[in-house]
Amino acid sequence: MLKKILPLLVLPLLMLMGGCATTATFTNLTPRQQVANANNLYPVEVAFNSRQQTLRWDSIKPQIVVGSQTYPMRPTPLMSNRWEGLVPVPAGTTVIHYQYKFDYLNNAFGPPQPDSARSAEYTLRIVPSSE
Repeated sequence: MLKKILPLLVLPLLMLMGGCATTATFTNLTPRQQVANANNLYPVEVAFNSRQQTLRWDSIKPQIVVGSQTYPMRPTPLMSNRWEGLVPVPAGTTVIHYQYKFDYLNNAFGPPQPDSARSAEYTLRIVPSSE
């Protein structure tokens, strides 16, 4: 009987120690549409929060993912949990789909372990300028 119950008792402990990525939340701060511009670079911004106590905040490497391409992000000035970046969009493109990917380290028994979290997919519409 104990052999059958023991795995059920240990599972929650393992999930806490492993720091499940489901504790990560992304808040997309980017408008759903932006006016077309001459340099074809469009800013995106995200807030990232996590209840994962083992996450090493100083190790976060955020990226914007568009298809198979990734673009780096940088911390937003004066904010502790926000990042921003630029997405190049080919001229004439009216819609892109993107998501955020955050790679980071978790404190663990022994050396820190790599982990990552991905946001949902977002859509950005590029509308013609009214000029």
